[in-house]
Amino acid sequence: MKNVLIIGGSGGIGSAIVARYAALQPSWKITATFNNHSPTIHYPNVQWIKLDATKEQQVSALAKNISHVDVLINAIGLLHTQTHQPEKSVANFEPDFFFHNVHMNTLPSLLLAKHFMSALKSKTPSHFLALSAKIGSIEDNRLGGWISYRSSKAALNMALKTISIEWRYKLPNCCVLAFHPGTTDTSLSKPFQSRLKTGQLLEPSFVAQSIIDSIERTTAEDSGSFFIYSGEKLSW
Repeated sequence: MKNVLIIGGSGGIGSAIVARYAALQPSWKITATFNNHSPTIHYPNVQWIKLDATKEQQVSALAKNISHVDVLINAIGLLHTQTHQPEKSVANFEPDFFFHNVHMNTLPSLLLAKHFMSALKSKTPSHFLALSAKIGSIEDNRLGGWISYRSSKAALNMALKTISIEWRYKLPNCCVLAFHPGTTDTSLSKPFQSRLKTGQLLEPSFVAQSIIDSIERTTAEDSGSFFIYSGEKLSW
């Protein structure tokens, strides 16, 4: 039996990951967290815990109650709020919105890595995966705009890469990955779906399976990689 921890399990992609793992691995123990949105799916092997992953005290408390994790997935992310959309220009930049992006898109993975490091240390393979975004790739940036979101995801990518280097020695069997899920049919992408071409909008269930496939086919040798839902590697 393996232990899976899904942070942000009540979100669009998070709930799809929970459902997929619960169906595929009924003997595994799955712990999923929620914060603002209560879970709508329930399985015998899924335990739900309320968590604000931006609060270190709460992350630390959760880690003290979970001694071993085989797979940890952070599915939390923020692109827009009720009052702010991604900036079209640096002229629209607002410090509070920028820090909110970093607070939601970067901070949780750092706190999770800090406090679950010992739980992920194992003689068998383990995985630490965070949802990132292609838009956070510096090399791939050809359009500009969306500066707060881009910056927060680029910071996340650097954090994951840095953690993967440290853990090569401290957690030699752990694979640290960044994952770009594509434009998925969730509330995060709703304001932007009308401009997509046919076939560009992905179903959460497809993305969830892509994440699971990426975890199953990678080992510690792949740690520090940035993958897309198709299985291809992205440049940082």
